[in-house]
Amino acid sequence: MDLPLSPPLQPMLAKSADTVPPQPVGDGPVWSYEPKWDGFRAIVFRDGDEVVLGSRSGKDLGRYFPEMLDAIRAELPDRCVLDGELVVPRETGGRTRLDWEALSERIHPAASRVALLAEQTPAQLIGFDLLALGVDDLTSRPFVERRAALLDALGGPAGGRSCHVTTATTDPAVATEWFHTFEGAGLDGVIAKKLAGHYAPNKREMVKVKHSRTADCVVIGYRPHKSQPGIGSMLLGLYDGDNLRMIGGASAFTAKRRVELQEILDPLRVGDDVVYDGEASRWAAGRDRQWVPLNPELVVEVAYDQMEGDRLRHAARFLRWRPDREARSCTYEQLEVPVRYDLADVLAGGE
Repeated sequence: MDLPLSPPLQPMLAKSADTVPPQPVGDGPVWSYEPKWDGFRAIVFRDGDEVVLGSRSGKDLGRYFPEMLDAIRAELPDRCVLDGELVVPRETGGRTRLDWEALSERIHPAASRVALLAEQTPAQLIGFDLLALGVDDLTSRPFVERRAALLDALGGPAGGRSCHVTTATTDPAVATEWFHTFEGAGLDGVIAKKLAGHYAPNKREMVKVKHSRTADCVVIGYRPHKSQPGIGSMLLGLYDGDNLRMIGGASAFTAKRRVELQEILDPLRVGDDVVYDGEASRWAAGRDRQWVPLNPELVVEVAYDQMEGDRLRHAARFLRWRPDREARSCTYEQLEVPVRYDLADVLAGGE
């Protein structure tokens, strides 16, 4: 590739904050705010027909998203480097929202499966920064100039059929409203960028505000760790009427804590020889998904960000045991339901 920037290139990162950072009083705006898209981060390199979809780890995602390679050739400038997010929108209940499960399933080793999913659940690219255009490296220019160039290069916020530009605002009140409403379309927060900021690969120069919630769940089982003593993940459930449904798991434990948790959980095993086969992994269909079922007695409080249907979108974080709660009291009714929203309204800025 004959571009000002070459792959692999690590993306600029964000540090967490509890609230949307305000604009300074009495001065012009410092921050630009935009929705936080929940997909696969990708830095797109295009030099004519040659296209690379660089992941955060430096791998090329192009083989998993062949339809996006064609879309980029058709809709992006002939020579450019763009920072964005790969997402899969799907219509559900008469509205279109991001589908994390469908996106995750796109990472599949079989070429035939990749080709089928490219037709059934095509991805889209949401661009939010232009790093190079033609022979020009734009990373040292202020973000306000890079965004203007991005809008011009893609023909405005709507972009093309598959490649779009994220909406943005300098009004913190609007950004705060987005934080609460856009979750209904599958997004997971707000990003703030300094209008005068340069692009800094692998540095936390942006600010992210993500949803954070807690729930009391029943511990219904665990998966043993594959290479260390102790559990790998704790499986969580909620009651839907009389049915106890698995909603996901919690897995970020130290080596010592994994052993301690197995000692706590093993007395609740349904039977020493009872092991269930779980759902196929979204990442590798052949991966062992066996788990050890437990009598539903223990209740745990966990932190989570979002639900995807009746499941956790991402792994939860263990907070504490809740011996004061009865397992049957852990129902879906405790969960906050986001405002229904359509993805097209997000791209239009909520108007």
